[in-house]
Amino acid sequence: MKVLIITVAGSSTRFSRSIGKECLKCIYYEEDFTQSLLYKTVYRDLSFDKYVIVGGYKFDELKRAVDLYLQSVKDKIVLINNEKYAEYGSGYSLYLGLQYVVDGEFDEVVFAEGDLWVDGESFAAVLNSPQDVITFNRDTIDALKSVVFYFDKDNYVHYLYDMAHNSLEIKEPFLSVYNSGQIWKFKHIQRVKDAFYSLGGDKWQGTNLVFIQKYFGEIKNGGFELVEMKKWFNCNTVSDFRKIGDI
Repeated sequence: MKVLIITVAGSSTRFSRSIGKECLKCIYYEEDFTQSLLYKTVYRDLSFDKYVIVGGYKFDELKRAVDLYLQSVKDKIVLINNEKYAEYGSGYSLYLGLQYVVDGEFDEVVFAEGDLWVDGESFAAVLNSPQDVITFNRDTIDALKSVVFYFDKDNYVHYLYDMAHNSLEIKEPFLSVYNSGQIWKFKHIQRVKDAFYSLGGDKWQGTNLVFIQKYFGEIKNGGFELVEMKKWFNCNTVSDFRKIGDI
């Protein structure tokens, strides 16, 4: 079974501020719902057996949108409510998505943050890879919005992100540094389960990068595939969202 986990629980503060009203950005559109990030992510590839969508903020609106606009894949959708999204953050959303996965049978899991748009060719490269996948893009690395990973002198990966969006610091020698594409593929079932069950409850109360680091952190560069997202937008504001329409 192939599973796509999409996390969309956050309160979209910067996006809401950019349009002047509260909004769940994954279902935002200006002409029709096919413009929305959620629609584009789900319909980017229909080969998944399950689409696990973890919401929280404005969950009732998310549910209505799924019922109304995603009817053709409704039997594949698992909709989960992260009622603690404001308290626990993105880590707990990933926990809830993985909780559904590890209790079932699966062959691979792709995890995509729900505020992203990527081009079809790049997304296909993730899906077609026979390996675990870490993605990157070539945008400027900016502490205001970037999730960063680097390889230390022994070629192991480390993730960095500043919740306050102020600055980033690498405190050791490193070989290379990348701007994360914020999409990952997990191919090793037992490693997913081991990483999931090894993390205590408090480890899920923060960034989702704790699990990502746990899964990939003990694998040297070369033990997974690095896939470039050639066209990639993290839609922090409505101006970011509108750039998609220019492609």
